[in-house]
Amino acid sequence: MFEFQVIINGLLLGGLYALMAIGMSLIWGVTNVINLAHGALIMLGAYTTFWLFKLLNIDPFVSLAISFTTLFVFGFLVQKYIINFVIRAKMFITLLLTFGLDILITNVAQTAWTSNFRQTSPAYSANGFSFGFITVPYVRLSAFIISIILVFALYIFLKKTKTGQAIRAVSQDIDAARLMGINVAKTFALTFAIGSGLAGVAGSMIGVLMPITPQMGGIFTLKSFVVALVGGLGTIFGPLVGGLFLGLAETLGSFHLGAKYADIIVFGILVLTLIVKPTGILGKNDE
Repeated sequence: MFEFQVIINGLLLGGLYALMAIGMSLIWGVTNVINLAHGALIMLGAYTTFWLFKLLNIDPFVSLAISFTTLFVFGFLVQKYIINFVIRAKMFITLLLTFGLDILITNVAQTAWTSNFRQTSPAYSANGFSFGFITVPYVRLSAFIISIILVFALYIFLKKTKTGQAIRAVSQDIDAARLMGINVAKTFALTFAIGSGLAGVAGSMIGVLMPITPQMGGIFTLKSFVVALVGGLGTIFGPLVGGLFLGLAETLGSFHLGAKYADIIVFGILVLTLIVKPTGILGKNDE
């Protein structure tokens, strides 16, 4: 019976991982920019929800829309006025730039809010429900459901709307998209904005589940990177599949081998994926 609890925990953790990685995967797949500041954006989303709850008593689930909007605008401005100047440069340059942005955002946040640990703690944060020997925390289940909803919402947006189709066109062939009258620079900025907004939503949920600090972004950038690669770049459902796979692998591995092996398992899966199927689980091989 306890094994079932571990599997449930793994799926719920996987939903959180997917929620973290959706934004990074979208930005990476469309603009070919590996955003090393992704974890810093998640951190900003966590603090947005924390301060809204602490100062205005706004429920974390209500503040999801505010976190998304705030990080959407921030991401749009960052891409348009900073990253867009090197968007066609070599990947090494964009890596350095986003790494610098991560350091800048983290240090500004630390100066403003100090390094003290904080957490958004609504009355229901520790509550859950049970059936049999299985216990499901409400917040983790909510993060899982939100992850599923966002993946399908993104799928519908990219498939059914003109803006979404423009984003897909740019991701497939920039020159052809430009010839069709698509504003590539604006599309890149919008893509980065959406990815940043999704990172903000992930941060809002993380802030309820665990303590937050300005230095928290690094591990979330790494985990999002692994989830995006394992799931498959250029696929809408890749982050969900990669997140669930890694969540289960990490939880089951920790249960059988010990918690100290959790990160070893995750990054071991990354190395194995790069060797066996570099395009990820849902990615198509170039043939």
